[in-house]
Amino acid sequence: MERTVDAVVEAVAEAAPDIRGGLIGRRSYRDSANASGERQLAADVYADQLLEERLGGIDGVGEYASEERQEIVDVGEGLSVAVDPLDGSSNLKSNNAMGTILAVYDDDLPAAGETLVAAAFVLYGPITSMTVAREGVVTEYELVDGEMQLTEDAVELPADPVVYGFGGRVPDWPDDFESYARDVERELKLRYGGAMIADVNQALEYGGVFAYPALESAPNGKLRLQFEGNPIGYIVECAGGASSDGSQSLLEVEPTGDIHQRVPLHVGNESLIERLEASLD
Repeated sequence: MERTVDAVVEAVAEAAPDIRGGLIGRRSYRDSANASGERQLAADVYADQLLEERLGGIDGVGEYASEERQEIVDVGEGLSVAVDPLDGSSNLKSNNAMGTILAVYDDDLPAAGETLVAAAFVLYGPITSMTVAREGVVTEYELVDGEMQLTEDAVELPADPVVYGFGGRVPDWPDDFESYARDVERELKLRYGGAMIADVNQALEYGGVFAYPALESAPNGKLRLQFEGNPIGYIVECAGGASSDGSQSLLEVEPTGDIHQRVPLHVGNESLIERLEASLD
């Protein structure tokens, strides 16, 4: 299993320059939508196809699933990988940050977060970086021509939080979440860029909280459990933080059988997540 996880993480790192380079000339929307009904950029499709090819060919990988496709792909026997090939792709038109999210499960998909054996994200910012969580430890790398160069070997959320970022339109927030948000915004600095990966990375770097809560128009939230909720919850918890769907850890949320199951997502310093859950009771 360990060798397979190594191979999966390395394959995503090696694919990152191709995904980033493939953004050029692929900023237009296609006529098709993804499995969640969202419009697809040509870059979304390109990244998905590239990752299926790279990850599906690894010995010890049994299933490949992507936010960009409806069905799980059977590629062999072994671990299951779930990816958001281009998180925040709506930022492509305005040339802002985006990323790639990876989840590696030791179970058939859709799987509980407690079966994760690794999770990672690549951030396409001014520097291409990769944050990897395995065995309770979070490690950060810079990616140079697909090679992983260590920058921090034990990432932990700072004890004193600094930043916050909350998704969704304010008029669409439930009253209890809005009350929590108003308290937080008096204490922390706003950092919200429209790509979850970039905003979560800010919280990991400076301490704080990121949330895409349940909305009046979307009571189950917007983000996907398999592709976003579980891996991001796993990374933040491994870094000494906490995650929640509003009442429990994201890793404890029971999968419904829908690979595109949605979930409210809240991650950050434990004290801020505890306050959130108390506010939502």
